[in-house]
Amino acid sequence: MPVILLLFISNSFMTFAWYWHIRGGALSKPIAAVVLISWAVALVEYSFAVPANRIGTLHGWTPGQLKIAQEAIALTVFGVFMVGFLGEPLSWRFGAAFACILAAVAFMFVGR
Repeated sequence: MPVILLLFISNSFMTFAWYWHIRGGALSKPIAAVVLISWAVALVEYSFAVPANRIGTLHGWTPGQLKIAQEAIALTVFGVFMVGFLGEPLSWRFGAAFACILAAVAFMFVGR
């Protein structure tokens, strides 16, 4: 579905915008430069998030369904980013948190 794909792309850009600067030498960059770079990346993120929400609404998704789907996708994207880009290990807590988010997704979509 295009909504899910657009939300994955959107969340990939947003995760990068929020966290790219905490790895390596980027922590030594001036905060103003980091904010401007992150805003530029976030502008691209909005170019995918806004159409995803609009398409979702036009296809009968409620705002709650859009938000909870976005949160589940955000956690998935962040897990990949955390391991692949930041080099952090996954733990059972991450898996448990993801299971809770998936349960929330089920609650929002079951019976609609």
